Amino acid sequence: MKLIILAGGSGTRLFPLSRKKFPKQFLNLKDEESLFQKTVNRNLKAVNDKNDIIIITNDDYQFHIKNQLKNIIGENVNIILEPIGRNTAPAIALAVKYALEKLNVDENEVLFISPSDHIIAPEDKFIDYIKKAEKLAKEGYIVTFGINPVKPETGYGYIEADKQSILNNDSFKVKQFHEKPDLETAQKYILEGNYFWNSGMFAFSVKTILEEFKKYSPDIFDLINKNTFEELINNFKNMPDISIDYAIMEKTDKAVVVPMDIVWSDVGSWDSVYEVLDKDNNKNVKIGNVIDIDTKNSLIMGNERLVATIGIKDMIIIETPDAILVANKGESQKVKDLVKILKNNKELNYLTNFHRTVYRPWGSYTDLEEGERYRIKRISVEPGEQLSLQMHHHRSEHWIVVKGTAKVVLENENNILEEKFVHENESIYVPKTKKHRLINPGKIPLELIEVQVGEYVGEDDIIRFEDKYKRV
Repeated sequence: MKLIILAGGSGTRLFPLSRKKFPKQFLNLKDEESLFQKTVNRNLKAVNDKNDIIIITNDDYQFHIKNQLKNIIGENVNIILEPIGRNTAPAIALAVKYALEKLNVDENEVLFISPSDHIIAPEDKFIDYIKKAEKLAKEGYIVTFGINPVKPETGYGYIEADKQSILNNDSFKVKQFHEKPDLETAQKYILEGNYFWNSGMFAFSVKTILEEFKKYSPDIFDLINKNTFEELINNFKNMPDISIDYAIMEKTDKAVVVPMDIVWSDVGSWDSVYEVLDKDNNKNVKIGNVIDIDTKNSLIMGNERLVATIGIKDMIIIETPDAILVANKGESQKVKDLVKILKNNKELNYLTNFHRTVYRPWGSYTDLEEGERYRIKRISVEPGEQLSLQMHHHRSEHWIVVKGTAKVVLENENNILEEKFVHENESIYVPKTKKHRLINPGKIPLELIEVQVGEYVGEDDIIRFEDKYKRV
């Protein structure tokens, strides 16, 4: 069995913590592991080797993926980069082609499809469900996983099971898929007893999914069938923008549902975050520097500043360096409406893409302050990593090392590159139009303050000459 992890989503439903360039799968909500790292570790329990895992993402996230995998399964991982977003059906088709061509699987191999941003417990019980689904997939079924609903939830789609068609291992044929309902309909589903939350996870054999693509999505099948993997990447823009639910699951007669009695959340709203995190005696979730007085049933998340609350209840308060969200519990599904407003605002639409902290393949930088003709950053470079050899037309830079040792490559007055070591509490000046490169040769993260001065301090004033990460 091969496990395919879909990690290309750019959801912003957890704004302001989650943004397009750093979506929720890379967030740490419960502990030091991100949701993506938890997904990888969980799925590793179902296979024999890390090479049985295929991760599909996009170019923007590839370095997040690689950095977060370092401490789990190292390098040399099966990573597919979608050249353009085309929803889950084309993503799965691309992964199928990769498995056939690059991993040499046969048509009877079972593929398990998993999103990268879910919370699931207990993990051992979940693995048992995967093994059950694997057996059904080998019999020619397309297996979907339904979650036993614990309440009438309006934020999930539902799977209606045909209770008259019980299969082995307490599974059922799918009668119908249903979109996210209103509250009255969701309450009706709960009373019926044969409706399950749609988890977005699937299992099927290569042979079965190819047959169903050919039958119900011939445009996708033709692209898979007539192209090599590299050609499919180049022609990926020709893929339809369609989910696997619409392309296959709602049409096939081979869909079966495996009901799962586990703790599950797609962490799709701040209300769902509140539900899965540990609470104090007043039913509050508090993260960061928080002081509360007479506060109950609330989610309060601080970042850099103190967040103090007095006499509130049923509230959501999320503080980040550049935005604060305040909402009533039960209203957090409307965050998507807020993000839509921000996207349409020319002055504020940048907030939907970036945090003040921006991640790069070599580490990250945080904007501390910006004014007319100057910008101040805190830069962190991971051990052994380096920035590109670059030059700026409009700004000079002053670097002050606050932690670690920097190896600086800098062009001198004779246009010759020289190497210099800059230690903690030392600094170096980089004139405009001079080639330069910053390297961390040490064993700990390199941290420095960068002061930019010039007539233009935008990120696009960079001319790259060499780059370890192929960004030239």
